[in-house]
Amino acid sequence: MKHRYYIAVPIIFGFISGLFLYGIGDDKEVLLSRENLIKNGSPMIGDPSAPITILEWGDYQCTYCYRFHESSLNTILDEYINSGKVNLVFKDFPLNGPDSVLAAEATYCADDQGKYWEYHDELYTNWGGERTGWITLDSLNKFASTVNLEIGEFDSCLNEHKYRQKVLELEKFGRDIGIDATPSFLVFNDEKIIKIRGNQPIDVFRKAIDGL
Repeated sequence: MKHRYYIAVPIIFGFISGLFLYGIGDDKEVLLSRENLIKNGSPMIGDPSAPITILEWGDYQCTYCYRFHESSLNTILDEYINSGKVNLVFKDFPLNGPDSVLAAEATYCADDQGKYWEYHDELYTNWGGERTGWITLDSLNKFASTVNLEIGEFDSCLNEHKYRQKVLELEKFGRDIGIDATPSFLVFNDEKIIKIRGNQPIDVFRKAIDGL
């Protein structure tokens, strides 16, 4: 989780300000289509017809994901998402191991009851560090109660690992397109993709969004 960022664009745009390309060949153009980028992710926040999408790749134990959630995300919501300029989708990249996978599974179990984002936010509200053991079946059940999920349905979903394969496939897709750290962001419209790596200052996000 380093504090560098890279701007990535289709190859026809060439180099920008000394930053390197997000190399895209014919196969990668399909892989990085808008449809594939948002497919199987979280419910979208914001206007689906907004011209710009932010795809966040995160891990519920990740320190810098937590910091983004507590800082820059609120500004992006206020300045861009609520105004209809941008929408946002979250995808899981559980690089901190099985507990992160389990937490991600739990969010989709909550989504079965229409409360994905409430549960997602509750995880970050109760963030307890990286690999410290704060994510357990008991804690996930407690968070479910806090957001008023039907506990029997939630427990059944989680105990059966209904969404484990989905989470693992999201991680694989992320690796296939070059995601290697959390948080990472792809900010894109129909012509260009900008990649931001790490919890960068809000002005980095403003520059990317305004540039599109």
